[in-house]
Amino acid sequence: MTEWDIQPRSSACAACQTPFAEKQTYHTLLGPSGDGYLRRDLCPACYAGASREAVVSSWQWEYRLPPPPPPEPIQKDTAETLLRKLVESSDPNHTAARYILAVMLERKKILRHRDTVQGEHGNEVLVYEHVQSGESFTVPDPRLRLDQLGEVQQHVAELLGQRPHSPENKEAEPATGPASAPVS
Repeated sequence: MTEWDIQPRSSACAACQTPFAEKQTYHTLLGPSGDGYLRRDLCPACYAGASREAVVSSWQWEYRLPPPPPPEPIQKDTAETLLRKLVESSDPNHTAARYILAVMLERKKILRHRDTVQGEHGNEVLVYEHVQSGESFTVPDPRLRLDQLGEVQQHVAELLGQRPHSPENKEAEPATGPASAPVS
């Protein structure tokens, strides 16, 4: 069985290294190499002088800049900044939000769970470490039930400045918007 090394389109000419511009015509030559096939994307000037010997396939195309990466549903620094504010305030009304933000940042590999200790009132306190800075965060475990997650997600979205998720505005919201994305 033949294994294919699929090579992506280049962003610059293989011969002169000049970057391709938006909607610029470029030419691709595909030919055998020691390990399979070699793709060469060339600007029109380099293509005119290129050897066509041992070329298996060639085509002409219009270069398109790759689209920018989509924004994350909840920006990392926004969630991190909010968690820092909530940890400093230690407002008991935000206990569940602190916990959800810490879990989100753990899943994004910004925070690392280091330990679980007993708090002053017998509750569990999670100890997180910031991966880059080494800072420690303590977050009380609110012992959330599954039926409470929707309310906490809405509270976190409101704290992050997003439109609250409710049945009244459900039709007005985009289906994949940040406020409708489940916290995972």
